[in-house]
Amino acid sequence: MTKNFSVLIVDDEAAYRSVLSKILSKNGYSSQTAESGKDALDMLKKQHFDLVLTDLIMGGMTGMELLETIKSEFTKTEVIMITGHGTIKNAVEAIKKGAFSYFIKGNDPEELLLEIRKISKLITLSNENLGLKSSNSDDILLSSKNKAFSKLLATAKKAAQSDANILLLGESGVGKEVFAHYIHQASLRKDMAFVPVNCHAFQDTLLESELFGHKKGAFTGANEDRIGRFESSDGGTLFLDEIADTPLSTQVKLLRSIETHQIERLGSNQIINVNFRLIAATNRDIKEMTLNGDFREDFYYRISTITLEIPPLREHREDLPDLIDLFISRYSDATKKKIKGMEANVKKLLLSYSYPGNIRELKNIIERLVVLSDDGFLKYEDLPLLDLESHA
Repeated sequence: MTKNFSVLIVDDEAAYRSVLSKILSKNGYSSQTAESGKDALDMLKKQHFDLVLTDLIMGGMTGMELLETIKSEFTKTEVIMITGHGTIKNAVEAIKKGAFSYFIKGNDPEELLLEIRKISKLITLSNENLGLKSSNSDDILLSSKNKAFSKLLATAKKAAQSDANILLLGESGVGKEVFAHYIHQASLRKDMAFVPVNCHAFQDTLLESELFGHKKGAFTGANEDRIGRFESSDGGTLFLDEIADTPLSTQVKLLRSIETHQIERLGSNQIINVNFRLIAATNRDIKEMTLNGDFREDFYYRISTITLEIPPLREHREDLPDLIDLFISRYSDATKKKIKGMEANVKKLLLSYSYPGNIRELKNIIERLVVLSDDGFLKYEDLPLLDLESHA
């Protein structure tokens, strides 16, 4: 497996890049190096890496910024944060944002190699079960023992019957895209396309091309005509995730298209009529952004005819036991492992932890426990590094 497991080392210190590269090579891992976050992203665009080892503090793009971009654009790549003793708190924050773990410079390299072997094992089993993380398997999020959450679901179902624009608010990981799917499936458009776009994942020009499409020659690299997501969603639902990350200049164009249901591809003045239903989502304080001038007020009111705020997992904790059981069942089926039970301290932690990463974090923890289990029991030693101060 080590021969097929690729690692990218990112550090602005050449000597440390060299040390890590030699350690990995000695243990049978192939690796390449990058001296900055920007160089690392350029390399990731050209080839796949199973793992990125990145320093937390670097000149230019920080390790945290690199992590966020990787988790947004290169979702099959794991990240281990490398940190000094004085920045461990920041490394724990990185885990909340999707890092697999962290390694402290100067510690025994065997600690790092152990984490890498865990990732290698996870990837091997995940590759055998490619359908494991389909968002269609998240229907459990659409039922709840919590009265407020159940009321929210009922409101969403009512809203689905209209074509009113809907804005979904909530922390990262609460299931905003699952809610958007639910609204689409409960609407008269359910037999047509559901088209999601992560607005954070594209730079300004690329986002406009992605949304509106373009004509051949509209910009460098536009080698052929291409329809955009607006046209793809004709008759169905367009879901704009991370809407608060759209540039002000793009918001002007989006506002016009949402009001008129007409678009023009980049490089063309031909008007195209599109019949779509808009659902937008963000985890940011969009009202505050509007007051500060970082988000257009007219655009905000246009996309928020109906606003639904999805609560974090810690506010409907009564659903935890069912969610834990469901994810254990699904991941044990997917990995063909029979899970017999879990250690008492594992159950206690799973029920008491506050999950700052919400449903996404819970799913990742359960998947990891199941994949790393070798005797049918979920063990405390296989838990990821958690910020235990986040316990309820």
